[in-house]
Amino acid sequence: MSAQRIVRVLIVDDSAMVRKVLTMGLSSDRFIEVVGAASNTETAWRMIEDLRPDVITLDVEMPEMDGITFLRQFLPKARIPTVMISAHTVEGARTSLDAMEAGAVDIIPKPALGAGLASGLPAMMADICKRVRAAADAHVVVGRARPARARSPAPLATPRGLAGHEVMALGSSTGGVQALGTILPMLPADCPPVVIVQHMPEAFTNAFAARLDGLCTVSVREACHGDTLETGTVLIAPGGRQHMELDRHGTGYRVRLFEGPAVSFSRPSVDVLFASVARLAGQNAVAALLTGMGRDGAAGLLAIRQAGGRTLAQDRETSVVYGMPMAAWENGGAEAALPLEEIPARMLALLGTRAPRTELRA
Repeated sequence: MSAQRIVRVLIVDDSAMVRKVLTMGLSSDRFIEVVGAASNTETAWRMIEDLRPDVITLDVEMPEMDGITFLRQFLPKARIPTVMISAHTVEGARTSLDAMEAGAVDIIPKPALGAGLASGLPAMMADICKRVRAAADAHVVVGRARPARARSPAPLATPRGLAGHEVMALGSSTGGVQALGTILPMLPADCPPVVIVQHMPEAFTNAFAARLDGLCTVSVREACHGDTLETGTVLIAPGGRQHMELDRHGTGYRVRLFEGPAVSFSRPSVDVLFASVARLAGQNAVAALLTGMGRDGAAGLLAIRQAGGRTLAQDRETSVVYGMPMAAWENGGAEAALPLEEIPARMLALLGTRAPRTELRA
């Protein structure tokens, strides 16, 4: 996004207090202009037609018509990047995932309008402003929801003769819900363990993992401290509060969750996970950096490549936001940039192989 571009935002929320908080917070950013605020979907649609905002923030729970139904109706007509505002509840997480699969580009937790609002609001709004600005550059894809299980591509084959120490690692952010929902069902049941950092609010990753588990041949779950990495298992870092890295466990690996400051403006951070993969797995690692804003994961992917692992990045054309994979391509961390759907097969094919020295660009 150009540094001089002003992002025009429409807020859609039935709560007058939330509309006020979001309006004040977003307006504090000099690169954001709040062009309107609607309390219901009928008013919102008129304002979309009249104002043509760059980004919409949309409450999941709305009167008369819920936010997801509204999203599915207007997105094919007006492909405006939409950020969902969702409550920190299990049901809110599940509904938000429906919204992401319907085409929303990001999820933002609804500001808690309690006693601690004043003290926590500046940091909260700084993050919301950053994500709204990033959403303005998102490539809106309609109808790219995870296909039903019956229509899933046939799982790929894992190469025979592997040493048993291989690790596959993925990092993603904005657009990652759709991206992971597309490629994880392609993995075979006997694939090496997979570890993932997907930028997502606290309490959302468990619902996300559970949904993926019902769609995949591999087992998918939210990671817990001390989990061992096992064949055919995908572990997703819990969102929000902790980093995830790998530790040595006998001849294999286990998960370590720990508190710490944000790295690359993120917690959990892809860079933190990838750095541990580079340190422990080295040439036994295959990693890919998928769609997302910012640079998180680029340095970690480079570390994996320099340690002898194989590395990929999603290409510009299939990325919702071409930020993280672009950074990995520019710094030499990715040896190839591929369309999303080609990444699983290439990762499996690269298992147990070494990159020729002539391929290294950094």
